Amino acid sequence: MNKTLLAIAAFLLIGGFAVYWNATQSVQESAGHSMVPPDTSEIAEGATIVEVSLPAELSSEAQIGQRVYEAKCAECHGANAAGQNGVAPPLVHKIYEPSHHSDMAFVLAAKNGVRAHHWNFGNMPPVEGLTDADVKMIARYVRELQAENGIF
Repeated sequence: MNKTLLAIAAFLLIGGFAVYWNATQSVQESAGHSMVPPDTSEIAEGATIVEVSLPAELSSEAQIGQRVYEAKCAECHGANAAGQNGVAPPLVHKIYEPSHHSDMAFVLAAKNGVRAHHWNFGNMPPVEGLTDADVKMIARYVRELQAENGIF
């Protein structure tokens, strides 16, 4: 009987630890992404947030994406997706690497807008007049900029 009670106590202890572990992991994951944006308090309002190195050559898809980006996105996200302090974040930033924000995240952001969650620039409204294909070309442009800047 003592062995049975010991086995039950061990089972409950291990089970309790497993429940605690899962609960604390869920809280950490739901608290937000671990990538913290840089402190922009010393950057002038509207100034470029990051320096972006440009690739020597863009693919034909990225060239199309660049033209669409300049027409629809640069006003807020700045030239070459470098961001504008107080306006919109840089897309050439580790936060937007493909493993965290897929190309489909760009499509959904343009289509539906985005609630602010990584930066304190406010919510992004939907972007009118863009097709999914347009945004995929923009994503290609951003990905090639990211790759040139060591973001994979």
